[in-house]
Amino acid sequence: MVDFEIEHEYEAVLDYLQENVGKRPADLNSVLFLIGVQELGKGALFFTKEQKQDLMHIAICKILSLSGYYELEGVDKDGWPHWKLVQQLPHVDLLTQEKLLKLHVVKYFQEMAPEAGSEN
Repeated sequence: MVDFEIEHEYEAVLDYLQENVGKRPADLNSVLFLIGVQELGKGALFFTKEQKQDLMHIAICKILSLSGYYELEGVDKDGWPHWKLVQQLPHVDLLTQEKLLKLHVVKYFQEMAPEAGSEN
């Protein structure tokens, strides 16, 4: 997928989230937070700053698992998933990292909510 296609599909995901959450995520970190909450499966709770960072980590591991970078190891006693790196990530600049994450966010929503990746 070329850059403009990634951005177009990512915008469709943002539109989907705005319709379904009631607010358009401000940035990629907000989208990752929402994915992390979804993957944790405990609903909308109060999260500490550290837990919010953990939720974003869960989201990154989940979306990158779609390309085989991470694998779910299991869930701890509190219900938090733990991932292990199984394939080394490419060493790229920050802009390319963001594109990689956006591409995987799109892929995640296409699998979890196919209507998110298409225009209505």
